[in-house]
Amino acid sequence: MCYARVGTYRFKNVRAAHIRNLLLCRDNPEEFERQMTEELTHKRYVGKWIRVHDSGEFFSDEYLLTWLRIMRSSPGVRFYCYTKEISRFKRLVANDPPENFLWCYSLGGKEDHLIDLSTERHADVFPDVEALIAADYTDQTESDLLAVLSESPLVGIPANRIPHLLKFSRLPECCS
Repeated sequence: MCYARVGTYRFKNVRAAHIRNLLLCRDNPEEFERQMTEELTHKRYVGKWIRVHDSGEFFSDEYLLTWLRIMRSSPGVRFYCYTKEISRFKRLVANDPPENFLWCYSLGGKEDHLIDLSTERHADVFPDVEALIAADYTDQTESDLLAVLSESPLVGIPANRIPHLLKFSRLPECCS
């Protein structure tokens, strides 16, 4: 069960916007890059942090490279993300990241085995704050930015306690 398939994500206008954006970046990446780069020149973004994706993922090399160009052309803006695309990031980002970009690997994907859990920044979901503290992870409840700014590379996220999702035996694994 994915949290991005419930709640406000199901509103017609929200769903339509997500689909429109996906089609633009998939079918016309040059136009997507142009529009994003232009939007990020607005003064409201200067010095701000932008989370790339609140759900979803870097679905191709081309798409990730497009985002890296957008970031490099927007030096006054800072970017961060969570990703389960470990091999893609290690191949395309880790050796030469934009100065204004931080990321956090997200456990629960097919490439967890590629993460050095003792040294590489990663996030894991726990049943509650007490469980993540007991596992020696840093709680990022106060601010999502702690996922990339905290001193510890061990980032704990308490499970979203959406009542009608609690009936599922596993925690949601998508979209972190």
